[in-house]
Amino acid sequence: MVSDPVTGFTGLPGAVAVSHLCVYDWPAADGVSGGTPHLHLTCSEAYVVTGGRGAVQTLTTSGYEVTPLVPGTVAWFTPGAIHRLVNEDDLRITVLMQNNGLPEAGDAVLTLPPEYLKDPETYAAATVIPADVSEEEQARIARARRDLALEGYRALRAADGPEPLAAFHRAAAALVRPRLAEWRERWRRGAEAAASATGDQLDRLERGDTSHLGDAVVRAEQPSAYGKFGMCGRLDVYKGTV
Repeated sequence: MVSDPVTGFTGLPGAVAVSHLCVYDWPAADGVSGGTPHLHLTCSEAYVVTGGRGAVQTLTTSGYEVTPLVPGTVAWFTPGAIHRLVNEDDLRITVLMQNNGLPEAGDAVLTLPPEYLKDPETYAAATVIPADVSEEEQARIARARRDLALEGYRALRAADGPEPLAAFHRAAAALVRPRLAEWRERWRRGAEAAASATGDQLDRLERGDTSHLGDAVVRAEQPSAYGKFGMCGRLDVYKGTV
């Protein structure tokens, strides 16, 4: 995706990213079908429900909640909210993400049991889906990691007191720490650049300078990949936003 001549960053307005999600219909051990519970550490995420029916389960320091999802629902949550998508009937969602899709590009930690959160290598061995294996094998790995994350999620939900959730937060932060410099650069090129550009445009307009309006562009894109195995379901994604 070519850089915007006005703002200098790539991607959708405000460095928001989009993907289309068909939530997994795989039943889990608790009889519920859906995705992999996880949290984001620096990004908010929003769901725009486009079809089907389901819910999103969330777990925060305020407790456990269930938000129903039907066509037309817009639901969103901030960093730190553990979320699990539930597919009750062909649930389809357009996902909006901060920081050019950073949630799907690294800013996510699955709720694996504590022994899998000790270091990045152990965590990666339990979560990475290789690109050079068959689709059937990718599906098997995606489902296995979903089920493993549900083990940790159920333990967090059943915990007595705040310490287990706080311990998971600490472990998640330690896992992503080696990538923070890369994330910061992504933020600087995206969300920070977008906010700075708006400030510059306001300054220009205040001076009566409309020159930036002459740099207007129009763009359109189709998904660059279809049906990728994501954390919560099969994803259609766009180049330059995820």
